[in-house]
Amino acid sequence: MREFDYARAQSAPQAVGQHARAAHPAYLAGGTTLLDLVKLDVMQPDALVDINRLPLKAIEPLPDGRLRIGALVTNTDLARHPLVQAHYAVLSQALLAGASTQLRNKATTGGNVMQRVRCGYFRDGVSSCNKRAPGSGCAAIGGHNRSVHAVLGTSTQCIATHPSDMCVAMAALGARVTVQGPQGTREIDFADFHLLPGDTPWKEHALDPHELITHVTLDAPLANSRSGYLKLRDRASYQFALASSAVIVVLDGATIRRARIAMGGVGTKPWRVREAEAALAGQTVSAEAFARAARLAFQNAHPQSQNAFKVPLGQQAIVRNLRDLTA
Repeated sequence: MREFDYARAQSAPQAVGQHARAAHPAYLAGGTTLLDLVKLDVMQPDALVDINRLPLKAIEPLPDGRLRIGALVTNTDLARHPLVQAHYAVLSQALLAGASTQLRNKATTGGNVMQRVRCGYFRDGVSSCNKRAPGSGCAAIGGHNRSVHAVLGTSTQCIATHPSDMCVAMAALGARVTVQGPQGTREIDFADFHLLPGDTPWKEHALDPHELITHVTLDAPLANSRSGYLKLRDRASYQFALASSAVIVVLDGATIRRARIAMGGVGTKPWRVREAEAALAGQTVSAEAFARAARLAFQNAHPQSQNAFKVPLGQQAIVRNLRDLTA
């Protein structure tokens, strides 16, 4: 049996201090990812800092129109919140498309942002995986790489997709991540929070050592916008996306004034497709405009041996979502 220390924090600074005193610590909130990986021996913390008593469970509208979400707000509470349903429909839909009711009741906003990959080679604890054991190689390249492996943002070191539905919606909406660390608090743009694998796939996020996510603040919603989340998967429940799209559009009659698009299931991080957004701005609603934007979204795709189908599937996730939102 692997032993570890356990501490329960009462404040964010106390949690950071307790975290900093251990060699290989981890923060414990809902535990829906952490406990799985500890049981699999993929993560081996020598200390768990329980943050469940921190006052981070509020959802607060700000005077400038933004929405501030505590890191301990559960996925269920966030998805069902009246302000989220009214002004951030794409986020509510993405959350409800993920996992099961039981997991959504336990999983937290901060934990979802920190969710780790579902690549079987990462989770089996023995296969070559640069993310788990730097320098060991990537067994997924040339191995089984159909469902939870990317076609965008890959490298020769790692091809695993980021698994979160929530983060795809947040990438489209725009957000800031507030973190508490030994030197105080700071904010990180959501677009910069998750890192591409490059040559260092074990570096998954922009957190400094011992930093703790305390809040995620969503940008003010676009006026007169419509939004939706479309998730395509092998089965209709409790399954990670093969391809998904989070789309926000602002229409002026039949003209698209503005669009935001992010993709899931196809990228090594929540994937914002700004080229497609730019191509749609000022265009008349049409199947041709949607198809052109979808092609641009995947112009730099690099499929693996078993997942080339994700390119046309991802394009369809964009086209269908745009079609439904502009109907």
